Amino acid sequence: MKKVLLIIAISISVVACNKTADVKEVKTAYVDTSVLMKEYTEAKDLEAKYKGQSEEKGRQLEAEINRFKQDAANFQKQAQANGQEWAQKQGAELQKREQQLSYAQQALSQQLQQESGAEMDTLVSGVKKFIKAYGKEKGYAYIYGTGDAASVLYAEEKYDITKEIVKALNDKYKSTATAKTEEKVEEKEEAKK
Repeated sequence: MKKVLLIIAISISVVACNKTADVKEVKTAYVDTSVLMKEYTEAKDLEAKYKGQSEEKGRQLEAEINRFKQDAANFQKQAQANGQEWAQKQGAELQKREQQLSYAQQALSQQLQQESGAEMDTLVSGVKKFIKAYGKEKGYAYIYGTGDAASVLYAEEKYDITKEIVKALNDKYKSTATAKTEEKVEEKEEAKK
């Protein structure tokens, strides 16, 4: 009986050893998403685009706010000279303008947030698709994300492929931007004909 148990134990260990020999190493890596978004040219361009829009539209609104401040300062000077009835009427108009300017600031901020948020969501979705395709092409079983919303608490640096992903994404974006520029040049030339 002991011999039978010994033979069974040996045969199980032999089978187990053969199965571990068949298991191939799983290829994994990680991408630091915060570094990726800081160094990815399209993300930088998107940020610059909305910063520029914010500054441009903000200047227009700032000019209106400055006019309002001047009118409010003039109102205080004229209120004493023109009496209380005039001051109440003009004060109500100034309050209405102030409220409208406040609403305009909020609307501008919300509009820019919505537009940039939608484009950023599209960008992030594209990056995820790119990383998925990249992982399949390079034979990775897993590519983890680290950074601001970390899903990996620790990984050895040798598994960090962030630089490779950033370079590949920037190359793809650059070639797409070049193609779009060439299309615009061709369209302009055709329009001239």
